[in-house]
Amino acid sequence: MFLIDKPYVSDFLIKTIKENNFQIVKTEVAKELVPDKTLNWISETDAKNSYIANPNQPIYSNSENSISWVEEHLNTTKLPTQIGVFKNKIKFRELLKETYPNYFFKGVKFEDLDELKVAKLKFPFIIKPAVGFFSLGVHKVDEPSEWNEVLAQIKKDINHIKGFYPTEVLDANYFIIEECIEGEEYAVDCYYNEKGEAVILNIMHHIFSSGKDVSDRVYSTSKEIISSNLKTVQNLVTIIGEKANLKNFPIHIEVRIDESGIIIPIEVNPMRFGGWCTTGDMAWYAYGINSYEHFLYGKKPNWDEIFKNKAGEKYSLILLDNTSGIPQENIKLFDYDLLLNDFEKPLLLRKVAMKEYPVFGFVFTETSEGNEEELKQILTSNLRKYIISK
Repeated sequence: MFLIDKPYVSDFLIKTIKENNFQIVKTEVAKELVPDKTLNWISETDAKNSYIANPNQPIYSNSENSISWVEEHLNTTKLPTQIGVFKNKIKFRELLKETYPNYFFKGVKFEDLDELKVAKLKFPFIIKPAVGFFSLGVHKVDEPSEWNEVLAQIKKDINHIKGFYPTEVLDANYFIIEECIEGEEYAVDCYYNEKGEAVILNIMHHIFSSGKDVSDRVYSTSKEIISSNLKTVQNLVTIIGEKANLKNFPIHIEVRIDESGIIIPIEVNPMRFGGWCTTGDMAWYAYGINSYEHFLYGKKPNWDEIFKNKAGEKYSLILLDNTSGIPQENIKLFDYDLLLNDFEKPLLLRKVAMKEYPVFGFVFTETSEGNEEELKQILTSNLRKYIISK
């Protein structure tokens, strides 16, 4: 069963639903986003009754905006509680307290940030909304002298982004302060099958331009990235699944792995893979894995077979967030053709109406070994070369 909601549903996901005759819940938003009347639509009442009768069936949503539907219609099941453990970062840290007993974290109300005694905190630390999405409102603080500037930026961020997403997805009333996790960052799509076994579908390396960078500009996957991290990630997601008692449940998890192989989770996004149909679709373009079919049918990737025809190619997801410093109302257009010319092999371009969301779009690319400079260039670009102002 699929719950479709804003901000975006990909043609690939719709095609998958249609070809497999998967059930799709007939909400007003879903009908607006997917006008195809030939799909296997199921009424909200029938969807509710079906899930309550069989709460072990797989349910997937393209967007955490659907959490409110789950809380309203499936409140007699364990699903809202399972979602809440992951969506609230404070509850998630509490879930893993025994696994990471020395990990520092602290919850604080937004209204109390002005009175926060930062000198008593452990530096460096990360501060972000306890319920968040993308890297919205996320900041790194290296030392006490930076706090006032960061606090001012947090207030500016929240004023800018509030209203883009419902409070179930992004709630700026509460923040979590936690120690800065060292190591390389990875984003992982995974699901727990009917037996509770964790099945990994994609691992993407989240690349940063500097230690201060907390943006979502570039994620890359490859044979080497998955092969070298699969076992370590598998061990962690297995622990999480056991603690939360997850079955037929998809997640998108972000982790850091240090040089000694120690892995610490950053956060888990429930009931979905990467937002905006990104990492889930990317698995198809990179490896021929249909993540949605794998979850609904309980299939596992045969990585040895998949990697037989892979060498040093990197497949990257690029988020075109507006880092230009140019206000949206002053932008006439974004030159997507010029952008695509800067990549060796663009696989897919998704344009986004910036009037609705603060991004220009997404690009999927394939980069051959030795040509990673194109990824470094876009990672540090403020995108002004592609913008035509009014």
